[in-house]
Amino acid sequence: MVRIMIAPNRYVQGPGVTADVATYVSQLGSRFFFIGGPTALSIVTDRITENFRKNSLDCRFELFSGECTRSSAAELSEKARSFGAEAIIGVGGGRAIDTAKAVSHALDSRLVIIPTVASNDAPCSALSVQYTDHHTLDRFLILRRNPDVVLVDSKIIANAPTRYFVAGMGDALATWFEAYTCTKSSAKNLPGGVSTSAALTLAKLCYENLMEYGVSAKLAVDRNTVTPAVEMVIETNIFLSGLGFESSGLAAAHGIHEGLGALEGTRKALHGELVAFGTISQLVMENYPKEEIAKVIGFCNAVGLPVTLRQLGVTDTSAGNLVKAAEVACMEGLTTHNSYFEIDPELILGALIGANALGEAARKDLGG
Repeated sequence: MVRIMIAPNRYVQGPGVTADVATYVSQLGSRFFFIGGPTALSIVTDRITENFRKNSLDCRFELFSGECTRSSAAELSEKARSFGAEAIIGVGGGRAIDTAKAVSHALDSRLVIIPTVASNDAPCSALSVQYTDHHTLDRFLILRRNPDVVLVDSKIIANAPTRYFVAGMGDALATWFEAYTCTKSSAKNLPGGVSTSAALTLAKLCYENLMEYGVSAKLAVDRNTVTPAVEMVIETNIFLSGLGFESSGLAAAHGIHEGLGALEGTRKALHGELVAFGTISQLVMENYPKEEIAKVIGFCNAVGLPVTLRQLGVTDTSAGNLVKAAEVACMEGLTTHNSYFEIDPELILGALIGANALGEAARKDLGG
């Protein structure tokens, strides 16, 4: 088995680092094409423009508020090409970041990612999720390489809505359990090898950091405050989880996430919220010790991650309704099949029902 680990060339994190972007990207060229949503660009445009002016760098900001589709990427690629962009910089959340990745891939240019929320582990990866013009999944675009620079301003992250920060913990919560499953099954990671011990160690550190710092970090972000715990969890959500999932692999938690997305009522749930419930379901399916499952559910309750289907917006929790999610989670090509045993819809259905029952019991004990 060939072991492969991939990562961004440089990861930078700290309060206020967006005020000095030029220091970290000037080696990539002199003409930079920014792609970002309205909220993200309103936060960073003035400070970056001034910083680039002082360093004699040219930039253009392109407002993007749509879906990451092949057509939107092609349109923005043409604009970036006309500008003479040497590097693409994606600013904001998942859609803007995925689109920037796709544009950079089309131009074969350098790539910088500046996330303004810590809601998932996508910023560091060589992966862009693209959708059709009808808002259904189109493809997973595998990039030639990871981003050249990932720049995370922890002050901006702490000032974003807490829900995004918590959702990022939900995404990172899955990293260790999925990585361990892939190690047991020798499933291939995104670059086509198997996990290195370094990637597996980083995946485990995700879980340890969340258990140690997650609650206190959430409380600080509630107050828009950057503390050492907040810095630790930002790094966990974005960097450690990003390296962990990409180089160790995904399993049932993310496959179940896809299944849950097929249920009525889950459209407003964030990626990490669905993955958190998918993680509990994976633990049930893999028959983890009850103490371990209780610890994960307790953590989710403490930080505000969903532990029941109703919290995700699913009002019909009957087996007849949930079987749709189970069938989607078992579709060919999904990471559910990276498990170390045979997967079928009946097994997933049982895990969903079992996870929901445990979550409801835990909520009842809390008086919720």
